Amino acid sequence: QVNLVESGGGSVQTGGALRLSCTASGDKYQRLTVAWFRQGAGQGREGLARIYTLYDQTVLADSVKGRFTISQDTAKNTVYLQMNTLKPEDTAMYYCAASPHLRQLQSGEYKYWGQGTQVTVSS
Repeated sequence: QVNLVESGGGSVQTGGALRLSCTASGDKYQRLTVAWFRQGAGQGREGLARIYTLYDQTVLADSVKGRFTISQDTAKNTVYLQMNTLKPEDTAMYYCAASPHLRQLQSGEYKYWGQGTQVTVSS
């Protein structure tokens, strides 16, 4: 069992930055794939980035490369999503998800989900 708690969402203006945090508790953090997804109003869930905690191996979706980065602090069992140069189209609910297996960015592959944190970018 893995429990995930997101934080760091909020409202920013275009061009601003936010850092989202996802803290995991429960199962072995050292061998998890932790990913960030987002879902805008009336849209499907989009995979943004994932990290395999054992090897610090990261993958970013093409749609956010150059603006978003994913990283971890193993001492805090926390994965971060740094979001820079935010745009109104980044407005969405952001979720972190985890799997005890190596996964990519398909939402159906993830068993554990957080409650989400809202990000709103105004023009």
